[in-house]
Amino acid sequence: MSRHAIRSTLATCILLSLAAGQALAADAGTPILDLRYRHESVDQDGFAKDAHADTLRVRAGYATAAWHGWTALAEADAVLGLGDGRYNDTRNGQRQYPVIADRPGAEINQALLRYTSGSNTATLGRQRINLGNQRFVGGVGWRQNEQTYDGVRVQLAPLERLSVDYSFVDGINTVFGPDDSAASNRSNPSDIEGQSHLLQVGLRFAPALSASAYHYRLDLDGIAVTATAPPGTLSSHTTGLRLEGAQGAWSYAAEYARQQELADNPWTLDSRYLLAELGYKVRGATLKAGFESLGGGEGTGNRAFQTPLATKHLFQGWADMFLTTPAQGVDDLYAGVSVPLAGGTLQAWYHDFSPQRGGGRYGDEIDLSYAHPIPALKGLSGLLKLARYRSEDRSRTVDTDKLWLQLQYTY
Repeated sequence: MSRHAIRSTLATCILLSLAAGQALAADAGTPILDLRYRHESVDQDGFAKDAHADTLRVRAGYATAAWHGWTALAEADAVLGLGDGRYNDTRNGQRQYPVIADRPGAEINQALLRYTSGSNTATLGRQRINLGNQRFVGGVGWRQNEQTYDGVRVQLAPLERLSVDYSFVDGINTVFGPDDSAASNRSNPSDIEGQSHLLQVGLRFAPALSASAYHYRLDLDGIAVTATAPPGTLSSHTTGLRLEGAQGAWSYAAEYARQQELADNPWTLDSRYLLAELGYKVRGATLKAGFESLGGGEGTGNRAFQTPLATKHLFQGWADMFLTTPAQGVDDLYAGVSVPLAGGTLQAWYHDFSPQRGGGRYGDEIDLSYAHPIPALKGLSGLLKLARYRSEDRSRTVDTDKLWLQLQYTY
């Protein structure tokens, strides 16, 4: 399907959604409203000034009721900058400040048609695609402008314990949108074109064990692993297997993947991903410890294992020091706890980072957060969150402190 055809489908979805209230008078569907205010501050070595961003994300839309298995959904986002914007949003030229990638703007977040029959679903249009734990493909929902995908997704359950999830993606609307500018570069575009294929097959052997095999072919036209790398260096194919399960109070996960070059990538790639994680629940608290490794690659340039479509904020610490895997790779030894506290949830995490190749140490990070619903209004919640990264090698990373204060209302 061409990008023109998908854009035409987006427009059709919007019109169908706007008309749905009359067409489905007996069951008018569901309105969508989500408001999220956030204050974010960043104190990072090497910058003349600290960054401070106050933004409000307004998300509104409509999901129709089902009609013979068919539904439609249209949803728009607007990110509003509040205050004087003392931060680098990657487009405003404020390079004396650290980056906070919440650029003001508005765009269609989702616009889709969906057909459901039993446990099988097909979705056409602009949509969320969150695969597994989002380590390789996700919506980057932490940022104010969500990452969504233009394409076709088919989810099948041919057997009770077997699932198949395939997506053809013709365009990616990144968190750096809605538009590019003269200040942008090919390492953080607002939109990515190219025909990518995402396949994931899941098999549940028993309640204590399930497996997920995947193959992702990312043809990402023109973009690069860094601003100075040749175009196409993020095009790759990744094949992997994840095993996970739970037994009593214990949970566990193990994963392995291999990444190689694809399409117009001028570099030869051959890097590995490894994960081992163990969890334990006691008195309402969840403890986890694990090791994650994104391998470095041989040769000139950064040929390390990359995850360009992942929800990266969920991994390797909330300070986001390794959004691009360094050329030497990164090993992350981590431990954390999530505890119910006074009606809310307290989280604490520790990370120790080192290169996967070449020895040495990057640094360590401490992350803390407390989330709590606000009873004054149903659907309203608050969040306080901090990240403190301390570098052991100033030539590769720098000391960074981040603070977030957030209020979110979901209708």
